[in-house]
Order: sequence, then structure tokens, then C-alpha cells
Amino acid sequence: MRKTVGIVAATLVLLLGAVVLIGQQAGQGRGGQGGAQAPPQPMSFFITSVGKGDGANYGGLMGADAYCQSMAAAAGRGSSTWHAYLSTQGANAVNARDRIGNGPWYNQRGQRIAMNVAELHGDTIEQARVGNALGKQLSLTEKGTVVNGVGDMPNQHDVLTGSQADGKAYTDTMDHTCSNYTSNADGRGQVQLGHSDKQGGNNSSWNSAHGSRGCSQPNLVATGGAGLLYCFATN
Repeated sequence: MRKTVGIVAATLVLLLGAVVLIGQQAGQGRGGQGGAQAPPQPMSFFITSVGKGDGANYGGLMGADAYCQSMAAAAGRGSSTWHAYLSTQGANAVNARDRIGNGPWYNQRGQRIAMNVAELHGDTIEQARVGNALGKQLSLTEKGTVVNGVGDMPNQHDVLTGSQADGKAYTDTMDHTCSNYTSNADGRGQVQLGHSDKQGGNNSSWNSAHGSRGCSQPNLVATGGAGLLYCFATN
């Protein structure tokens, strides 16, 4: 009797194993995770792989937006409207956070970098504590490449923003935007920079780490940059 019970139990174990194996194989046939996987989201955020090469002079906001649009088009994403993440100063000042749409935003590999404007900037205490997903491995160019950061040669992690950490424009009398991105002259202001890798200089801010030495291309390079921009799809 005991022998018969043992045989039955062993048979049930074998049958259960076969059922599990068949279920796993079926799941793999549907995408490997037990169901069809959703296709990756299209790119809606990138850092320009190269700067314009004229220091902080992009021809103003419209010129910077056009540069983002052209880079996106070259990467096959020209159907969306792209804006550079830049704030301006003076009369009719513009906040960078107000001109990039509502999100969510995904990098070139379809990885989400932020769900919305509040998460991107850490508006609440909890959002500030958790932080956004930006950083060296996710802040990719439109080509899907990583931007050189701290420890790389050359370091190019400085990205033009002209913004405070909350994504808003400066309201003091100091020039933080190189004359609203129309100047490449030194001795006449600077531009506020963020760190694409969120490292270096005891400041991990992606959008407001420090000011540049000046507005010329050599002075942007000297502090660890290349005149790069953050670009966001607004729709």
C-alpha cells in the first residue's frame, strides 16, 4: 500500500512539473514574460550629441529650439515639436519648465526619465527625496550615446539651461543666460549649467550646477562642456 501511494505521489509531481514547463514555454512564446511586451516608447528627451560650436550663441530661444528640432529629425523623430530646456531673463522672461510639455519623457532607448514636470524638478518633498531618473546612463543623446562625464576625457557634462533648480528663470540683475543665448562674447555675462551625469563640483543638479566662465566656446569647454542642450518633445 505504501509503495502504491509513493508511485502515485511521484506521478503527480511529474505531471505538475510538466504543466509548469508548458506554461513557461507558452509565456516565452508570447514575449518571455508570460504575455506580450509593449513596444518601447518613442524618444521624447535627449541631450544634443554635439553643440552648435558658437559658445552660448544659439540665436535665442527660437534658434535653440530649431537646433533641437533638426537633431531630432536626423534621428527620425522630427514629427514631434521639440524645445530646448532653457530659461530667459528680463522682460517676458520664460521658465524652462513651462516650455517642455507635460511628459512623460523617454530617452532614445525608450527608458523613462520623468513622468511629469513635478517629478522632473522634485516639486514635492517626496519627489525631491526620490529624484528623477536622469544621470549618466539614462541622459542619452539623440543617437543613444552616453555623454562624457566626470572621469572621462574630455568631460562634457555641462549642459546649458540658464535656469534655477526648480526650472525657473533667474530674477536678479546678473546675466545667467549669455544675453538670452545670443552672445558668444566673454566678459559680458555667463550661462547657468546643469550636469548631465549629476556629478562633480559638490553639486549633483542636472539643471543648475554652476555658471560658466563666460559665453565663448573655449570658456564653455574649460568648465567641462561643449555647449550642449537638453531637448524635450512637447507633444
